[in-house]
Amino acid sequence: MTAPILRRLSDLHALTANWRKKGEAIGVVPTMGALHPGHLSLVEAAKNGTDRVIVTIFVNPKQFNNPEDLANYPRTEIEDAQKLAPYGVDAIYVPDPDEIYPQGFATTVSVTGLTNVMEGEFRPGHFDGVATVVAKLFLQTQADRAYFGEKDYQQLLVVHRMARDLDIPIEVIGCPTVRELSGLAMSSRNQRLSPEGMEIAAHKHRIMLDLANALKNGAPFDTLAAQASTDLLAAGFTQVEYIQLRCAESLNPLTHADRPARLFAAAWADGVRLIDNIPV
Repeated sequence: MTAPILRRLSDLHALTANWRKKGEAIGVVPTMGALHPGHLSLVEAAKNGTDRVIVTIFVNPKQFNNPEDLANYPRTEIEDAQKLAPYGVDAIYVPDPDEIYPQGFATTVSVTGLTNVMEGEFRPGHFDGVATVVAKLFLQTQADRAYFGEKDYQQLLVVHRMARDLDIPIEVIGCPTVRELSGLAMSSRNQRLSPEGMEIAAHKHRIMLDLANALKNGAPFDTLAAQASTDLLAAGFTQVEYIQLRCAESLNPLTHADRPARLFAAAWADGVRLIDNIPV
């Protein structure tokens, strides 16, 4: 059964008010659409952890620093609703732009520190857009729990910090990255890869795993990172933006994996920018 698609905040509030009266816990899965099994794993987690589930679909212009990237982002609302039907979600919230950014909207939510590195460095303003729209969606849905994938690990930490700092009463839950059989992290951007591009992109996870294994054996990061970058380019990637080892909690840079850490990488293949991270 296909869930109702709501576009106005008043309709969403009418629905959630009824759930709240019954004391039902609400889960939200914020997305930009173009749903894939990674998104659906978040929906499944929300179904298992709450009484009611809202999936939001909003392609947020404020988190794109490249207009071409925004224009090319896939928009597949009908297909997304069909993919969600077997999961029995309770509502699909596809807000009209003026419900998120009404005329005269003048507020930006900015999380400092966590956003100054990696994605924040290469995509200026990206996390301000993320934090702003997610804060709006948290408040609009009045959800008790929100589900995000660890594939966007830096985003997960930013959203968690934003909700904590602003006293938004919601539990932010991270869920494991879902991967293709090749190891490639599932992403809506993968739809833009050619078959040859998919083959190139698949090398990234293997190269990152090799690097992580060497780190676990005590090898220093700097030497390993240079080799990994060379390996990515040899595999067909056209540009490596960063390969970094950082503390899993603070995102402070590390030279050795001497505490819980994450290995992060961003690189271009077949004209598509791909990011990934794995625990070390």
